[in-house]
Amino acid sequence: MTTLKFTELSLSNEIIKAVVDLGFEEATPIQSLAIPKLMSGLDIIGQAQTGTGKTAAFGIPVLEKVDPKNNSVQTIILCPTRELAIQVAEELKLFSKYKRGINIVPIYGGQPIQRQIVALSKGAQIVIGTPGRVIDHLERKTLNLQTASTIVLDEADEMLDMGFRDDIELILKAMPKERQTVFFSATMPKEFLFLTKKYQKNPETIKVVNEKLTVPLIEQYYFDLREHQKLEALARCLDMHDPKLSIVFCNTKKRVDEVTSSLQARGYGADALHGDMNQSQRDRVMTKFRSGSIEVLVATDVAARGIDVDDIDMVFNYDVPKDDEDYVHRIGRTGRAGKTGKAYSFVSGKDIYKLRDIQKYTKATIKRTKVPTLSDVENVKTTIMLDKVKESLKEKGLERYSRLVESLISDEFTSLDVAAALLKMTFAAQNKEQEQKADIFSNMQDRYSDTGAREKGMVRLFINIGKRDNVRAGDFVGAIAGEAGISGDMIGNIKILEAFSFVEVPKEYADNVINALHSSNIKGKRVSVELAKGTTTTFNKQKSFGYKRFSNARTSNFKK
Repeated sequence: MTTLKFTELSLSNEIIKAVVDLGFEEATPIQSLAIPKLMSGLDIIGQAQTGTGKTAAFGIPVLEKVDPKNNSVQTIILCPTRELAIQVAEELKLFSKYKRGINIVPIYGGQPIQRQIVALSKGAQIVIGTPGRVIDHLERKTLNLQTASTIVLDEADEMLDMGFRDDIELILKAMPKERQTVFFSATMPKEFLFLTKKYQKNPETIKVVNEKLTVPLIEQYYFDLREHQKLEALARCLDMHDPKLSIVFCNTKKRVDEVTSSLQARGYGADALHGDMNQSQRDRVMTKFRSGSIEVLVATDVAARGIDVDDIDMVFNYDVPKDDEDYVHRIGRTGRAGKTGKAYSFVSGKDIYKLRDIQKYTKATIKRTKVPTLSDVENVKTTIMLDKVKESLKEKGLERYSRLVESLISDEFTSLDVAAALLKMTFAAQNKEQEQKADIFSNMQDRYSDTGAREKGMVRLFINIGKRDNVRAGDFVGAIAGEAGISGDMIGNIKILEAFSFVEVPKEYADNVINALHSSNIKGKRVSVELAKGTTTTFNKQKSFGYKRFSNARTSNFKK
């Protein structure tokens, strides 16, 4: 079906701005169909698999219809598991980042109920929860659904399979009869159809048929790693396999630009392809890619849909796609024209749940494998070089070179010595650029080796403001995410002391964060940022600097 751009869906400027920030270029099929109908208030039966973008399909209309001046519950969203409830809440918060006064509260088992009671008491227009915990709050009278005008059942068939039918009916009966009732389900079992007939009014059915996987010649693997390890893993894979052409897929335009810049800085022939580029720019990049003048294309899903190149050896999912169909499109770029191909997915944290959904949908085996070590890369390069030597030995025209070797043979050097020396020189020339890069990164490693970070791969930064400046952890996260452009979930441990603070960030982003924050303002305070030091001496110097700064500030204010 024809998909729509988000700008064609009559959405508010706040939602459009959030969508742009997230890097989405156009709505998925389920979003294109569902958003207009849900905005009009219709009851909907949506049949769609996990990963088709259905969270945004019901979440965006829910956000658009909220009255921020009314703190009562206006929408209840039911999910079968705590993981899904958390995921839905996180996505809705991302889409509502520019809408003020909207409170979204997830409630689920496994979290202290008292914390949820406090959150609900402060007012929540959107509540997202598992059936059991929602019932618990209803019985405690800490949740009132009489004010709610919309209910969404996400993955309704899963909830029925888990035995939640009675709970679902109790929740539906706790709501006003005049309401919008929305069911999303991958399948349509009899129990599900019974609920729709009993609790919905003239529902419209929206069905999105998924594409089938038709790429049997592709070997599919995944790496289980942390976010900050992805770039190094990608570099090692490129060095290890040396693909003639490869595509790296990212979920957002911003990520495409970041990965492209990082690869170019490491000496790879890489270029970007995404929706912010005009047609002539896209054509120019694709011409270079087809000719082989660039070997790595970094792209978003939408930008890469029209790519028709038969010689792509490898596909990398730098970000696990949100849509199962996008996974099929991505890996389908390789293994074409009867050739084999390889696809690697970089799985970090909660991405593992998404990968399981993809495996279930594609009915494919995606094998877990290890990131190549530096030793693995070196061994492969050696094997490739020796194979080239063997091929050269089979060719004619070696007489001239044989005479040169003979001229070097003497009592001091044997033919074996000469051959070994020539191989050594060849390897040295081949690896010269890589060694220079390694030196750069080695210097960075030395620089970052003693910052006292708790987690491997992270760097601890010293920032000269603390509790006395009324800063909170969220202020640092917001400043770093806003100024340095890295995701908030990549920021590590934050320790706020009286007059200064320590914040941990991924090593590869340290310089970027320092440069972006240095001399910027947090809570109206001009900040200074530098690498922290794990040694006691340097720590005390930084500590003294922090207290001295605070002391001088107090003295100055007192004199005034």
